[in-house]
Amino acid sequence: MAEAGETNIEIAHKLCEQKDAKPPRSSRTEFAVEIMEAVILALVAIATAWSGYQAAQWDGHQAELYAEANILNVEAASLTGAYGQELLYNTNTLAAWQNAQSQGDQELAQFYERRFLEEYKVAFDAWVQTDPFNNSQAPLGPIFMPEYRSSKMEEAANLTREASAKFKEGTEARSTADDYIRDTVFLATVLVLIAISQRFEIRSIRTGLIVLSFGLLLFGILTLFMLPRFQ
Repeated sequence: MAEAGETNIEIAHKLCEQKDAKPPRSSRTEFAVEIMEAVILALVAIATAWSGYQAAQWDGHQAELYAEANILNVEAASLTGAYGQELLYNTNTLAAWQNAQSQGDQELAQFYERRFLEEYKVAFDAWVQTDPFNNSQAPLGPIFMPEYRSSKMEEAANLTREASAKFKEGTEARSTADDYIRDTVFLATVLVLIAISQRFEIRSIRTGLIVLSFGLLLFGILTLFMLPRFQ
């Protein structure tokens, strides 16, 4: 990324050095052509430096977003694991409560009722109201009740959604960095055309190549302005 930009700038410097090594020419047209070439080389160097800088910034931003997405996914997985442990605890307690109920030991059943975790207890109380021992239409357990909820699973779902958004944003940042790299390579084409034009003594060919180079340069700069900029 940045290396491509630095390479373009080095090429521009070398081309300018080659121009300085040539003997001066008296023709005003030739002087104007050389000025035009110098202006194009300067603009290419500036545009390339800017493109390389933006590519590096977006690349770093992508890495940062991916790291944030990974952290959020780890947090979501941790909450999911904690929820699984809580659910296992509540399920075992429910089995013990059902066994106490079936044996008619109300004191032991009440003991287990007090051992349910808070969120599960709300659903359990609602489930008991459906008379599950005598009502065949009753839900299979408290977790199937509308009152049942888990703040850990809700938070885990939110973190997962946030992680997905971060990952998508990181992918878009990677795409933007690639666009800047592509524009840097495109600007290198302008340098090639300028180098070729300097090998021609025929004024019309040389002028044509310069005009073509300038047109491509303007297109490259316009493309840079259209790309999102990293602040």
